[in-house]
Amino acid sequence: MLDICAECGQYRPDKIIDPNGPVAVCPECGHRHPFRQLPLFIVAGASGAGKTTICRGVTGVLGAVVALDTDILWRPEFNPPANGYRDFYETWLRLAADISQSGRPVLLFGAGAGVPGNIEPCIRRRYFSAVHYLALVCEAEALAERLLARPAWRGAQAPGFIEGQQQFNQWFKDYNEEQPAMTRLDTTHLDEKSAARRVMGWVNERLAV
Repeated sequence: MLDICAECGQYRPDKIIDPNGPVAVCPECGHRHPFRQLPLFIVAGASGAGKTTICRGVTGVLGAVVALDTDILWRPEFNPPANGYRDFYETWLRLAADISQSGRPVLLFGAGAGVPGNIEPCIRRRYFSAVHYLALVCEAEALAERLLARPAWRGAQAPGFIEGQQQFNQWFKDYNEEQPAMTRLDTTHLDEKSAARRVMGWVNERLAV
């Protein structure tokens, strides 16, 4: 919706954003397209931290946002890691920006989407008033137990997988950049309903600002 200019028809996702509106200005013809610049919410974490469980818990309950799991769009075409999976994240930002035009912000659940370095450089980051990051973390032993309890088809028992996810979990724990800020929620001792309530509270606090 926002990538193609309504006036000249050119494909320009790199529109210039005038916050006094807000308005997306076409670099080709100068057409000014009013749009809703809403916040984007991202809940991240290593495999086993609780993303899918909490996504199920808030979907249909947290009516102020549209909750989606980023895995639903994953395809092998997005897999070349050399470019940091940029096409995958640009696709999600394009979809989230279009959904936002209906008046409801998007809440994404995804591992790599919660790494600011994967999102902030994207062309379509400009269409959001802010990106709020929340990382689900837990104790390394608890993460391993959760992953080992998964059915075999999910591949958690593959050599090095658990260790890799524990390292990713630690990365979220160690993140200390001031901008963009990241909130952390330790799910080690939280049940599903409690964790979902905490995430909903985090979203509602930021919507109220």
